[in-house]
Amino acid sequence: MNEVAAPTRLIDAQAVSHVLQRQALGAGAPWLHQEVARRLAQRLAVIRLQPERIIDWWADAGASDELLAHAYPRAERIAVEPSAAWQQRTITRRLLPWWSAKRWTAPTQPVLLEPTSPPKAQLLWSNMMLHAAIDPVAVIGRWFGLLESGGFLMFSCLGPGSLLGLRRAYQEQQWPAPTIDFVDMHDLGDMLVRAGFADPVMDQEVLTLTWATAEALLDELRALGGNAHPNRFAGLRTSGWRRQLLRSLESLRGSDGRLQLQFEISYGHAFKAAPRVKVASEARISVDDMRTMARSSSATTKPPSVG
Repeated sequence: MNEVAAPTRLIDAQAVSHVLQRQALGAGAPWLHQEVARRLAQRLAVIRLQPERIIDWWADAGASDELLAHAYPRAERIAVEPSAAWQQRTITRRLLPWWSAKRWTAPTQPVLLEPTSPPKAQLLWSNMMLHAAIDPVAVIGRWFGLLESGGFLMFSCLGPGSLLGLRRAYQEQQWPAPTIDFVDMHDLGDMLVRAGFADPVMDQEVLTLTWATAEALLDELRALGGNAHPNRFAGLRTSGWRRQLLRSLESLRGSDGRLQLQFEISYGHAFKAAPRVKVASEARISVDDMRTMARSSSATTKPPSVG
């Protein structure tokens, strides 16, 4: 795997931690995460490989557990969460009622903390998480290491076209940025290649969400996260500032009279190719690599691909 220096990101790690702590107390994943999970899961239909083990990165916030269970009912689904609070949320959500017969017969689905090392999987899934990573290069590199040869990665995250209307409203008031800058999908594709992934496929779409009132819009944004830009407003804002913010958001009303904001969603897919041996007068191959190459040469299933 090639070494890649992490790009400079204007993101406050402590602010991200505080947002995650607050979100862990919420009722559930935001609607946008659920909708993107549904769209990402639709892409599984063209994947030939049937994984026996799945790693779901930041599973509870990604709102994909039921979708993955439906797509791969026999697979072990390992949830990886960013904190103990999120870990407990997932354990509680997965717990079947005492009267359910499946509670006593269903296989255990592990829920691990991010610093731990889960066993390698054939599918690593991450929905609406990567934009919150302090070092996306390191995260992608770790994903590569957690996949078996021939396994595949599928993920989604926010792109730079997100919340442009909100940014303009803040600029007009000469306020600091309301959100971090999101990584472009082409840069994410480069990160995948440099990490060692083969045949990465990146694409994007723009989803427009609408609200009747500015208060409802702000509630939705708070559920989605928070401003982790290091140059954001310091401290608390006054009630007068909030009234000015609500007036500024009126500029986001569309022709139907509703406030609207656009979210650019980046989708990524890549697979981990089997190791290759360079032709030389002497070659040394590990037993694990020999077994992997033997399985690859005898398999009739082609590497996963996206149409």
